[in-house]
Amino acid sequence: MPYKKGEILVLLVEDDPMVQEVNRMFIEKIDGFTVVGVAATGELGRQQIQKYKPHLVLLDVYMPGIDGVELIKQIRKELIDVDIIAVTAANDTDTVKTLLRHGVVDYIVKPFTFERLEKALIQYKTVYKQLNYVDKVSQEKLDHITFQQEVKQDTTLPKGLHIHTLNQINDYLNKMDTAKSAEEIGSEVGLARVTVRRYLNYLENIGQVEMELTYGTIGRPIQLYRLKQ
Repeated sequence: MPYKKGEILVLLVEDDPMVQEVNRMFIEKIDGFTVVGVAATGELGRQQIQKYKPHLVLLDVYMPGIDGVELIKQIRKELIDVDIIAVTAANDTDTVKTLLRHGVVDYIVKPFTFERLEKALIQYKTVYKQLNYVDKVSQEKLDHITFQQEVKQDTTLPKGLHIHTLNQINDYLNKMDTAKSAEEIGSEVGLARVTVRRYLNYLENIGQVEMELTYGTIGRPIQLYRLKQ
């Protein structure tokens, strides 16, 4: 089955049919993600990883036969290039530490909200987009990616700026292929130009956004913004 270029392909490894359907519904509400398959056991999950070659696996722990812990151990031993988010009711310390040591990119404890899963997937998309389409990465780029993840928790902002609005603008900046003006960005995210400009100025001041001037035929030059490469 053909998929759109740039889509993140997701495999669900979950034995509960109701949870399977809920997770599929949640994922397909988020732009840029497509569920390519569902597996009810660890062994079937391993087979479908080899068949579909997903970018991301949403992995449960408690399953018959090969459970999620054993599956991730097999995946890492075989050096399969796939990322994993654990979505499970398992919350004991040993299980959490084992999965983290084997490189899960996030750990979501059931029951969870759509907003929590959405946050995990958007954060993953931000990192995936930036790391999977370049051959090399600089320290500056790594620091920028770290900022992208940390800013969603950081509430220490200048007076008058709000973390929700900052994340909204930041998420849109990550989707942009070309530099845009504050007016264009505001139009897309539903905010006033002056409001967007304040956040862009903040991001520029902390080194996460760069501004360039473009000159038209008449009038003042236009300020265009993009995330630093």
